[in-house]
Amino acid sequence: MPNFFASSCLVVAAISFGGTSHALAATELQWWHAMSGANNEVVEQLATEFNASQKDYKIVPVFKGTYPEALNAGIAAFRAKQAPAILQVFDAGSGVMMGAEGAIMPAADVLKKGGYTFDKSQYLSGIVSYYSKPDGTMLSFPYNSSSPILYYNKATFKKAGLDPESSPKTWPEVFEAAKKIKSSGASACGFTSTWLTWIQTENFAAWNNVSYGSNENGLGGIDVKLAFNAPLFVQHFQAIADLAKDGTFRYGGRTSEAKQLFTSGECGILTESSGGLGDIIKSGMDYGIGQLPYYEGEGRPQNTIPGGASLWVFAGKSDTEYKGIAEFFHFLSQTKIQARLHQVSGYLPVTTAAYEETKKSGFYDKNPGRETPILQMLGKAPTANSKGVRLVNLPQVRDIMNEEFEAMLAGKEDAKTALDKAVERGNAAIQQAIGN
Repeated sequence: MPNFFASSCLVVAAISFGGTSHALAATELQWWHAMSGANNEVVEQLATEFNASQKDYKIVPVFKGTYPEALNAGIAAFRAKQAPAILQVFDAGSGVMMGAEGAIMPAADVLKKGGYTFDKSQYLSGIVSYYSKPDGTMLSFPYNSSSPILYYNKATFKKAGLDPESSPKTWPEVFEAAKKIKSSGASACGFTSTWLTWIQTENFAAWNNVSYGSNENGLGGIDVKLAFNAPLFVQHFQAIADLAKDGTFRYGGRTSEAKQLFTSGECGILTESSGGLGDIIKSGMDYGIGQLPYYEGEGRPQNTIPGGASLWVFAGKSDTEYKGIAEFFHFLSQTKIQARLHQVSGYLPVTTAAYEETKKSGFYDKNPGRETPILQMLGKAPTANSKGVRLVNLPQVRDIMNEEFEAMLAGKEDAKTALDKAVERGNAAIQQAIGN
């Protein structure tokens, strides 16, 4: 596995793994994260509760911007030998971190240093496997795993003459509903989406059981040839590009910016992470939840793949710091904590016990749609197309894709041209990253 920490396509250049750092006080453990809005409040509350539960360690949350910004900040800090104790890294950065084994301490080993035993059977399989080595060793602690789902504004649906108690199931149904919302004047925009890379490409491939790339999308080997310019992708993105011409589809940005278009009432339908639920609840909107749309076909839908982020621990810390981190991970694993995190944030419960506790409490009966992201991910055994996406430079490939998507949405190129260029440029970037 190449050391992508040393690649120039991130904001930092070569990193020396030779040094260690003990810059943090023995009891203070900085947790760098990318949670904003309602999810930032959850982070602060967790730190407060953990700190109050014992006197030996103090978790100090530090907001570091967006997911890509937090990853780059962590890499820069490691290079300067001032790495935090814990770094929250989004799913796309997993390959980056896995490729820098000398820079990280596997979460399973951290737990052992604290006197705890990592038992993978206690965790939801689809989540823990994504953050583990092929031999099952958990490399990072899955903090806020999510699955993309569909949200819709019930008031907007009612104004447009759509059924406010029924979400569109397929992409053609979404596009028709979006047109009706726009043409009726129920809202200025029919449909928007956060994360065109993660939702409309990576999860689109898994959910429709089509290949994103060779070598099982990178899980079977690092030499990946991208395949997201296949006909179904072209059909899908051309439909989105056509809707963008009159504003029926509105682009919000590369990550989660489009959520604001939905919570403000500007757009009636949103595809977004289940972890975006907190801000949607805070908006006061009467909303509905549906599963991620798909194209009809044999065996579809298949399964979605985890998004969100996990907590990584850097190498070179003291035993005291590792014991403190282990205590924090143990704290986060408690059933009552996991169940509450799931219920207030929309992120998936990490442990089976928390999922079962939530079901037993009647939470899903009282909150229709809240089990949807879990069922999407765990409903079927994954295929070679739906185990996940793992590239050594996935953040860079996503940037390339976003550049081409933005050119397409600006009317500068059609979907086929945009996707062909993204695949060609992405393949070249992958070859450079792996040293070919």
